[in-house]
Amino acid sequence: MADPNMICAPLQPVCGFINNTGLPAATARQFSSFFCIKRNRRALTKANEYLQALEKVVQEEVIHETNQNKKCHPLVELWLRKVDGVLVLIDDIDQECDRLMQYSCFCNYSLILRKRYRIGKRVLKTLEDLGELIEEGNQFKEFGSKPLPDLVEDRPRIEAFGMETVLKDLREYFDSSNVGIIGVWGPGGVGKTTLLNTFNNELKECGSDDQVVIMIEVSNSGTLNIEAIQRTITDRLGLLWNDAEAETTRARSIAKALSRKKFIILLDDVREQFDLVYVGIPTPDSQSKSKLILTSRYENVCYQMGVQQSLIKMEYLGKESAWELFRSNLSTKAVMALDSPATNNVVQEHAEAIVKTCGGLPLALKVIGRAVAGLTEPKDWSLAVEATKDDLKDLDGVPAMFNILKYSYDKLIETQQQCFLYCTLFPEYGSINKDKLVEYWMADGLIPQDPKKGHRIIRSLLSACLLEHRKSDSSEVKMHHIIRHLGFSLAGQENIIVKAGMSLEEAPSHREWKTARRISLMFSDIEDLCIPPECKNLVTLLVQNNPKLERLCPTFFEFMPSLRVLDLSHTGITTLPDCKTLTKLKYLNLSHTSIESLPKEFWVLKELTHLDLSVTKALTDTFDNCSKLHKLRVLNLFRSNYGIRDVNDLNIDTLKKLEFLGITIYAEEVLKKLTKTHPLAKSTQCLSLKHCEQMKSIQISDFTHMVQLGELYVESCHDLEKLIADSDNQKASCLQVLTLAELPALQTIIIGSSPHHFRNLLEITISHCQKLHDVTWVLQLEALEKLSICHCHELDQVVQETIGELESKSSGIEHGSVQNFRKKNGFSEEQEIHGMVDDAWDEYNKFYQNMTKSGRINGIEHHVNFPKLRSLVLTDLPKLRRICIPREFPCLESIRVEDCLNLRTIPLGQTSDCPRLKRIFGSYEWWERLEWSVKDIMESKYFIPIQDK
Repeated sequence: MADPNMICAPLQPVCGFINNTGLPAATARQFSSFFCIKRNRRALTKANEYLQALEKVVQEEVIHETNQNKKCHPLVELWLRKVDGVLVLIDDIDQECDRLMQYSCFCNYSLILRKRYRIGKRVLKTLEDLGELIEEGNQFKEFGSKPLPDLVEDRPRIEAFGMETVLKDLREYFDSSNVGIIGVWGPGGVGKTTLLNTFNNELKECGSDDQVVIMIEVSNSGTLNIEAIQRTITDRLGLLWNDAEAETTRARSIAKALSRKKFIILLDDVREQFDLVYVGIPTPDSQSKSKLILTSRYENVCYQMGVQQSLIKMEYLGKESAWELFRSNLSTKAVMALDSPATNNVVQEHAEAIVKTCGGLPLALKVIGRAVAGLTEPKDWSLAVEATKDDLKDLDGVPAMFNILKYSYDKLIETQQQCFLYCTLFPEYGSINKDKLVEYWMADGLIPQDPKKGHRIIRSLLSACLLEHRKSDSSEVKMHHIIRHLGFSLAGQENIIVKAGMSLEEAPSHREWKTARRISLMFSDIEDLCIPPECKNLVTLLVQNNPKLERLCPTFFEFMPSLRVLDLSHTGITTLPDCKTLTKLKYLNLSHTSIESLPKEFWVLKELTHLDLSVTKALTDTFDNCSKLHKLRVLNLFRSNYGIRDVNDLNIDTLKKLEFLGITIYAEEVLKKLTKTHPLAKSTQCLSLKHCEQMKSIQISDFTHMVQLGELYVESCHDLEKLIADSDNQKASCLQVLTLAELPALQTIIIGSSPHHFRNLLEITISHCQKLHDVTWVLQLEALEKLSICHCHELDQVVQETIGELESKSSGIEHGSVQNFRKKNGFSEEQEIHGMVDDAWDEYNKFYQNMTKSGRINGIEHHVNFPKLRSLVLTDLPKLRRICIPREFPCLESIRVEDCLNLRTIPLGQTSDCPRLKRIFGSYEWWERLEWSVKDIMESKYFIPIQDK
């Protein structure tokens, strides 16, 4: 650039002459502005052109910097404003100079001199200002600077369908002064990032007083990128970044800066545990009032990162939210087709089927919604439905979605991956028993013979959201439809055939069997397997729940030398074909079949570790094969027709590796022998007592040595009168399931005040016990979840509670209150004893309910008798008049009443007593005869009609 001093060069000769004559510089300057106006104007024009060129250069530099996410440097910004102002001033000066030339022709001389003096002075002053601006502009080295960070940066705004509950929980934890770290976990694609973005934007809108909110995308791969995290924090704090600085040094600087602030850090997609100190994040505490919110696919990662009680599980979307999200991704024409008022709207039916296959997974709803966004014709929608069922990966966008979800699979070790792929053998939307799954894995060779190892793998798959808990049954898991299809896409090289739940009537072709390693045909309608397939590589064959399957051809197993897992349960087979070739078989399930005997050469299955013959009601002989299978870990003859009838038949104590024994006993002498210190007692987990003639009582305390006994089934013991569980033994039993069936003499069930033997009892079924009048003792079973009573024709009340008993139990109620109630209703204790108070019972119910609805009775805590009961089933109880007095059922989900024509009330005082109730099964006739007060309380949507027999 030229020297700015050259701009004022025209003034120098004149000023120098005046200075040489001794005149002051100010006078010389005034003289020059008056006499050299033309020369000064020409200099001003040149300086103006130069300044405009310089301004253009500076503007380009500023644009370059702002494109780098910087803002214009404050000094540069001030300079540009000055340049804009002076350029406008130059335009005014040019106009005044032009007018001056016109005035010289028409105005008097004195006016022209004044104007000339004023304009000349302005020209000279502007010329000097331009020189200063040019000099200042030439000195700029930096044209942009980092902007100060906003409190909260805007994140992408996406409508959060169905996240109201999770957002509410997140806000509550966030507002709690005792919570520093909050964790949100859930499967990939469930919307965790959308949740954090929404919460981030809420913080911006509400004007939080926190000094800085930082959202960090932690992982795009399996490796933690500490530098990327540190750079994000540094940028948000407006700190200088030094590439040469070590990560540990930088972490200390970041931690020091954050510790001076109240911060909120949002860590999205934390895939592995890491120490916050390594990246420079101070651990939030109650004093700092800072917060850390993290999301992860893994529950255990949240715990490892310091989340304690403040953990939130993100569930899949409900039906309505899933439908709205799906619709939001469709084209206008497709939505119009969905909303068509046609009576038979086929498009809507197909769309609903597609939404169902997505299982509430937001990522799938978006991807598949966009894949079908332009469809309007029923035929196209029908093809899309088939694609979502059969080969989901053929839809646009689905492979990319699988790639996102696949990370959870990639992080698993190889054994866990193989166990996950094994789960695809089970039917869509079905549940999987955890114990059975582990047994399959062990027999297939995926894991060692250690059930604990298998259950640890299940927990890891649950933590990774590749499996889900089944809410109604903790012993079972399930697999999401989309995750199942992901498994299929990953198992392409595994040679598996999955036809489960497809209602097949014929088995797959020979070609498919020939190369298969695992085959699943469960839950179908196959009638026979008569052609011996050649499948030398077959390891697992699952054929259970084919009720029409009655026979296998005699040579069916001839070409299956590698078979390790065989499940034929719940089929109609009556015989087992020649199985001498199955020398590697480890797992065999024949439960719930009509098999009559085991083959004589069955003993050759020396590798068998699991044999299930439970509920084989036609089995008459095993040819003593079971005692010869010395590797058996599991032997289940529970409720089999084949049982132990003589003490000399109890010869399976040679099975030294036995961990689980299910057994059926036909004689009291055998029971006495087994319940003592018999070697088999400790492994007995399921015990069936059947046709034990002359056995008049059962003392539960006699089962002390059966430390693992989980299920007791007492059936057809016609002389049994008493069941007693009142021992002083403080050791709790493992018993969880109790069934009493076909016991015509049973009158008394005695439960002690501290029912240790029934402390863990979850399920009770009482059937065909004609002399039972009530089962009041169930009130003492605090763990009870399911109560079923069937065909007990003398039962008039489930729980027998007279007013006198209630008075003695409710010591907190003033004695006078009950006496006043008696007096008011005009009946005596004698009338009460004789059961003559039926008409007044309902009024007492109201009285009792009012006394207890607050949860306390005169300062004494109110006790809930059925704290965990989820299901109540009452079938064919013709004399049943009432269940019990109205009381709380905090966990009750369903009531089923069938053929109980005299039952006219259900024991609910108000809906708040039963907050989880969703279903009441019963006939229309019974529902109509219910008391109106009860029907007013209960909503009719709970009622599901059934037909009385």
